[in-house]
Amino acid sequence: MPTAREALLDAAYTSLATRPWTAVRMVDVAASAGVSRQTLYNEFGSKDGLARALVRREADGFLAGVDRVLAEKTGSDADRLVGVAEWIVRAARANVLVRALVTGCWSDRLPSGRAARGVPAGAAGVAQRRADGGAPGAGELLGVVRERAEAAGVGGAVSCEAVVRVAVSWVVAPGSGGVGEVVRGVLRG
Repeated sequence: MPTAREALLDAAYTSLATRPWTAVRMVDVAASAGVSRQTLYNEFGSKDGLARALVRREADGFLAGVDRVLAEKTGSDADRLVGVAEWIVRAARANVLVRALVTGCWSDRLPSGRAARGVPAGAAGVAQRRADGGAPGAGELLGVVRERAEAAGVGGAVSCEAVVRVAVSWVVAPGSGGVGEVVRGVLRG
């Protein structure tokens, strides 16, 4: 059974499927999650706090997927880098927030997840504080992916950077065939 926090984040994400973020109402999110509106405000402080936490959760889930791919010990280093590229494309196609995170292209239908200026230090609950910094920018997030790939020993800085960039370009403008073919070609050099 999910915690109230997870249920609220799930409800907020589900709301995005049917309406733009500006039309998402806190009372509806709370009702959908089966908690009181006060619980929602206690957890996130505001709608902006909810947005930051939602975007941060999706970024964390995306990075967890990268870690899963890199942890697979089957296949060559090239296979694992292809897996990272395929994960980036798959995750961005399946999740509008991940797509915005990796491309930096935010629709007005989405919460930005960026930190609000002037948020008082104690304005949000303890669980919210980590999300108060807002979502990482596309370059920062993809830099983390590259660093994790390098740390996993699956390629040097240039190879990892190239793979990440090919994957993002595939998200923005898919080509014929699959991203894996292109990544393998880049790695063969």
